Amino acid sequence: MDEEKFLAERFEANRARLRAVAYRMLGSTAEVDDAVQETWLRLSRSDAAAVDNLGGWLTTVVARICLDMLRSRKSRREEPIGPHVPEPVADNHAEHESEMADSVGAALLVVLETLAPAERLAFVLHDMFAVPFEEIAPIVGRTPAAARQLASRARRRVQGAPPAPDADVSRQRAIVEAFLAASRNSDFEGLLAVLDPDVVVRADHAAQRLGSLPEIRGAAAVAQSFRGRAQAAKPALVDGAIAAAVILGGQLRVVLRITIAGDRIAAIDAVADSEQLETFDVEVFDQG
Repeated sequence: MDEEKFLAERFEANRARLRAVAYRMLGSTAEVDDAVQETWLRLSRSDAAAVDNLGGWLTTVVARICLDMLRSRKSRREEPIGPHVPEPVADNHAEHESEMADSVGAALLVVLETLAPAERLAFVLHDMFAVPFEEIAPIVGRTPAAARQLASRARRRVQGAPPAPDADVSRQRAIVEAFLAASRNSDFEGLLAVLDPDVVVRADHAAQRLGSLPEIRGAAAVAQSFRGRAQAAKPALVDGAIAAAVILGGQLRVVLRITIAGDRIAAIDAVADSEQLETFDVEVFDQG
């Protein structure tokens, strides 16, 4: 019992921060309660003694929960959190709710609602809570550079500069289209022209089962590996970031998440895991 009480006290010490993160992610006090409750459930089921930084661990957990909730809003399915586990007693926070809403601001919440879930998470965690991109990256399933790109895109929109993201996406789309065209046409020189000299390609286990190598480094090696490929790939936005989507038989089979530095492709992450593909918000660009 003493151990449970100690764990509850540690959770309570972090509650205010967890609620602040969840509110900026979700913008709904009812959903904030659900997210924080689920965070407590996961803590109560875990080996807390093995966690070195409980505050960071809790922030990561509540962020993952909020990301899942944002992604599930499209289907509008309300699912129970699970069997009831007594939560640490919370004091009456009605006044705190009002203060929290005032501190964020209605205008900011409106803008945050326009962001893709991964963009919103990257921006909220980094810009509002100073979480490093190295810790944000695994939450959104990206590289730190790609997570930084998500936050940057979100930041520009929050700061009220809509033309920049649109122009940036158009430029990046042109680079991806050039890359895919060169790949389809086995144009080795064309591939080199759009690849950063230090480009790295990584593939998840599912993509490796389809024939991809776990990792390829260097423009020449990457260009060689992509010659004659990408026949079914199309430029797309995945969670608001530039990518390429491979769609066969009407189904999404592979996503190539692409990181662009300057005017060249610096990294490609091939994702073929079906469960992860289902979580992506994919918008394929119209061809022509």
